[in-house]
Amino acid sequence: MNTQAVTLNEIRKLGIEALTTHLGAVGMIRFLQQGETGWGDYTNDREKWLGNPSLEEIYGEIQNLTKG
Repeated sequence: MNTQAVTLNEIRKLGIEALTTHLGAVGMIRFLQQGETGWGDYTNDREKWLGNPSLEEIYGEIQNLTKG
């Protein structure tokens, strides 16, 4: 098969068919779940949410939470 002439969607379809044939439907799903990635950029998002707190700021937040 000339994979350069096959679209990415066709490759994905063929791959899912091969996995289903050899692993069964449940095995195929479990295999795909291992490789699924999220969307976005967690590192950049985390920086936006948390900023770059100092150890003193983190300690202060922990103290505030434990006073509750």
